[in-house]
Amino acid sequence: MRLVHSFSERFCKLDGSSGEFLNELSVELASNLSQNVVSLASFNGKTMWFACSGILIEYDQHRSVLTSASLVRSSDDEDKIVDNLQIEVRLPNGQCVKGTLQYCNLQLNIAVVNNIVFPELRATNLYHPMEIKTDSEAVAVGRLFSTGKLTATRGIATDKKSNLDCNKLMVSTCKITKAGIGGPLVDFSGNFIGMNFYDKEETPFLPRIDILECLMQFETRGYVLQRLM
Repeated sequence: MRLVHSFSERFCKLDGSSGEFLNELSVELASNLSQNVVSLASFNGKTMWFACSGILIEYDQHRSVLTSASLVRSSDDEDKIVDNLQIEVRLPNGQCVKGTLQYCNLQLNIAVVNNIVFPELRATNLYHPMEIKTDSEAVAVGRLFSTGKLTATRGIATDKKSNLDCNKLMVSTCKITKAGIGGPLVDFSGNFIGMNFYDKEETPFLPRIDILECLMQFETRGYVLQRLM
């Protein structure tokens, strides 16, 4: 069973309060994030299957969305995707457009959705060279599909390994909700650190370098991957 309502909760601050952290960011950073963070939902007929966040990227000569493969993953067999799901992308301006699954890696939990034909939207630069500094401040960002509202919280990007079964996942102290799955973790200059996932005890993220390696493999293989070992 998919608990759709659990994907509509805003993030809390580190102290557990519900105040909006976006108001504490610089105007430039808040503006940039508001232009490249989207929300997505998949539907089986008229029933919502999953909802999460994503980030706009330039990839394979398309304006695409980098997000979590949970958007299309089967709940009965986690090594398979659900066929014939319809994907909707809620853009920063609130408009919903149809998306198409382009690539998927279930082991790293990465998906690329394209068919985003709005050139005025700002894409994140994944290729900007940067070094993730241990114990550096970071911002986790998501967008709620139900309302289109942006939500964010701050924390520390650590060098700790996640307890989940993917050994590439690191951990931040940002406390997100399930709405933030697939959303970006950035530093206070707006540089992309990685993609957020959800766990009750901690917030795992997949580092940028591992995402870039996966995207390069997508380019060479050129099809939807069920599972990449």
